[in-house]
Amino acid sequence: MVKKIRSENFGPFSLQNHNLVCVKFAAAFFLVGFGFRLLLWDSFTFSFVLETQTQTQTPPSPPLTETKAESSVVSSLLKTPESDDFQVNNKSQTSLNVSGKCDLFVGDWVADLSNPMYTNESCHVIESPQNCMKNGRPDLGYLYWRWTPQECELPKLNPNNFLNLMRNKAMAFVGDSISRNHVQSLLCILSQVEPAIEVYHDREYRSKIWKFPSHNFTLSVIWTPFLIKAIIHEDMNGVSSSLVQLHLDTLDNQWTKQFNNFDYVVIGGGKWFLKSAIYRENNTVTGCHFCPGKNLTELGFDYAYRKALQLVFNFFTNSNHNATVLFRTTTPDHFENGEWFSGGYCNRTVPFKEGQIDMVAVDSIMRGIEVEEFEKANTLLGFENGVKLKLLDTTFLSLLRPDGHPGPYRQFQPFARDENGKVQNDCLHWCLPGPIDSWNDIVMEMLVNGQ
Repeated sequence: MVKKIRSENFGPFSLQNHNLVCVKFAAAFFLVGFGFRLLLWDSFTFSFVLETQTQTQTPPSPPLTETKAESSVVSSLLKTPESDDFQVNNKSQTSLNVSGKCDLFVGDWVADLSNPMYTNESCHVIESPQNCMKNGRPDLGYLYWRWTPQECELPKLNPNNFLNLMRNKAMAFVGDSISRNHVQSLLCILSQVEPAIEVYHDREYRSKIWKFPSHNFTLSVIWTPFLIKAIIHEDMNGVSSSLVQLHLDTLDNQWTKQFNNFDYVVIGGGKWFLKSAIYRENNTVTGCHFCPGKNLTELGFDYAYRKALQLVFNFFTNSNHNATVLFRTTTPDHFENGEWFSGGYCNRTVPFKEGQIDMVAVDSIMRGIEVEEFEKANTLLGFENGVKLKLLDTTFLSLLRPDGHPGPYRQFQPFARDENGKVQNDCLHWCLPGPIDSWNDIVMEMLVNGQ
């Protein structure tokens, strides 16, 4: 599937005329300053240590500038921050400087001179498919952008403040592999203050529990890709031996039975509903999605997804448990000229600007269902209910980041044997560090200031 991209604003060298002079002046000013800095600090450099069991690889330094669609990437050499006063756009920022509330999900990705909050050297919980630097991704420009709302400043998540907020509490990420990707980002940020201790994992290492002993904070990830009861015949490589059996009237008790243990829950899903599946209600087959030859009614993924979310939100609205629940909207992928199984790839190196890409139909349908069902549930929640329900609407800001995926670098050195070889790409999950770190900036702001 080819993503719909508007070409009139797109191109690696396209700038609006009225910005050209300002951009050139800013670039010249930066390069002069940077050259002076090099004269003084030529011996003071930092790099990733990319460790494997058999080989150590050091990536090239990031490019100084890369320009596309009215924006520029200005990259510095990587290092792990040594304090909590993280630099944001060259300014120290520790709090939200805005009167009132703003929409955290309306904004743009802006160039950010500060270093990532962690590296693959300082964080040891990054799973191999998202460890893009270790796997040999040669460019670093995608690390130097931050999500910035239009009407307010969004601070980077301060790990000390977050852990203090979570003292004596428990938090869970519930959903599919995107939820696992998300929790790894948070673990990496928090590990700069206190390393997490893994105390549990399931047989397939998909559900895990970590402890932060000095804060008595428990962090979990619960694998439940449909959020409802599902019989899945699929191996770890995504190869199915039979169609999924989905029970549209029953929630997955893997997460519901644990819900009362958590003070905070980040929950989301969606993508697995695109898979071929048989639908069951009241233990009776009622239809399917994409099941040719089965002589069943094609109900469509949207029918099943709406049913599932209605169950999920009904569970929350009927719960008296005092918890804050962030429902995360669907995550768009960026496969071009195919899908993950048919040669699709994602080789862009800078973000899109608003208007340069349209959301594909399935993502629009999913997000539409999510917002509708969320709003219905939110109107039912009264002061007598314990659950506080919030919308973590990351769809649009994620749509603008085609550059943040592992692509072929989901594997270690994918082109070592043949630089023109065909490899499978991952254009759905996110490199770590990467754009998904900004999701946690938003989570912190939503929890602290109730945005």
